[in-house]
Amino acid sequence: MTGPLRDQLADYLTLRRALGYRLERPEKLLNQFLEHLEHHGEEAITVAGALDWARQPASGASNWWAYRLGVVRGFATYLHAINPVHEVPARGLLPQRPLRASPYLYSDVEIAALIAATQALRTPLRQATFATLIGLLATTGIRIGEAIGLDRGDVDLADGRLTVRSGKFAKTRELALHPSTIDALRAYRRLRDRSAPRTGTPAFFVSTAGTRLIYCNVHNTFHRLVQGVALTPRSPSCRPRIHDLRHTFTVNTMLDAYVAGEDGQARLTLLSTWLGHVHPRHTYWYLSAAPELMALAGQRLEAHLTGESRARS
Repeated sequence: MTGPLRDQLADYLTLRRALGYRLERPEKLLNQFLEHLEHHGEEAITVAGALDWARQPASGASNWWAYRLGVVRGFATYLHAINPVHEVPARGLLPQRPLRASPYLYSDVEIAALIAATQALRTPLRQATFATLIGLLATTGIRIGEAIGLDRGDVDLADGRLTVRSGKFAKTRELALHPSTIDALRAYRRLRDRSAPRTGTPAFFVSTAGTRLIYCNVHNTFHRLVQGVALTPRSPSCRPRIHDLRHTFTVNTMLDAYVAGEDGQARLTLLSTWLGHVHPRHTYWYLSAAPELMALAGQRLEAHLTGESRARS
C-alpha cells in the first residue's frame, strides 16, 4: 500500500504546486495521514479512517480538526477521480468556527524583551538567528514564511535592499532597509558564515545544523520565548503569535503617518504594496484592533468636521 499512495501523493502535490499552491503544511500532514493508514493496515481512504486521524490529538481545537480533515478531503477528491474505492469526507463533518484571531500588538518593550530572551537559547548561532529574525520581522513586517524563504542573494546589504520572493501568489517585491537593520543583518551574516556548518544551503537564516529554518520549529521556539518573558493572552482570541509582529509593524506605520499629519489613505496604499497585499482592503483588518489608531483617526475626523463647520459659518 505504501508505494501506490505515496506515489499518488507526490503526483497530487506536484499538480497542486503547478497551480501555484505551496503546500508545506499539507504535505507534512498528508504524510502523517499515510503513516496512520499504514499503521492500521488500510489500503484506501475511508471516511471513518479520515475522521479517526483528523480528530487527533483528542485535546485539539475543533478548528484544527476541521483543517486536518480538509487537507485529507482535497487528496481524497483527487484519488476518488482515479479510483472510486477512495471515499471523500463530506464538508461539515467537523464544523469549523469562523473565529479569526485578534492581533496581539507588541509594545517596543515587549519586542526588546523577546530579543533579549534569545540569549537563553543553546548556542551563539541559534541566539543570533532568532534575535535577528525577530528584529527583521518587527522592522519590516514581512511574513515569517517570507523571512525563512530568504536566500543569501536576496539580502543586498551593500544597497540596503531585501528581495522577497516567497510571498503569497508568487509575488516578488523589493524592500528598503533601515541602516540599523542593515547593521544587524551584516553582524548576523558574519557570525553565520563563521559558525554554521557548511551544507551548501542558499538560505540566509540557518539552523545550528546549517540548514534552512523550518516553520514549526521557529514557531515552537518563539512560543518558548514568549513564555520566558511572561507574555500572556489578552483574551481567548488574542494570544502573542509570531505573525503578530507583522500586525504590530502595520499599526505602528499607520500611527506614525497620522501623528505626522500625512494622508492616511495614501500611506495605506503604499503600506499594502510593502506588505505584499493584492489590494489595500486586505490591509484594513490589520488596523481595526488598535484603539490608539482608531482614536487618532477619530481626532482627525473631528478636526476635519469642525473645520468644515467653521468654514460654513
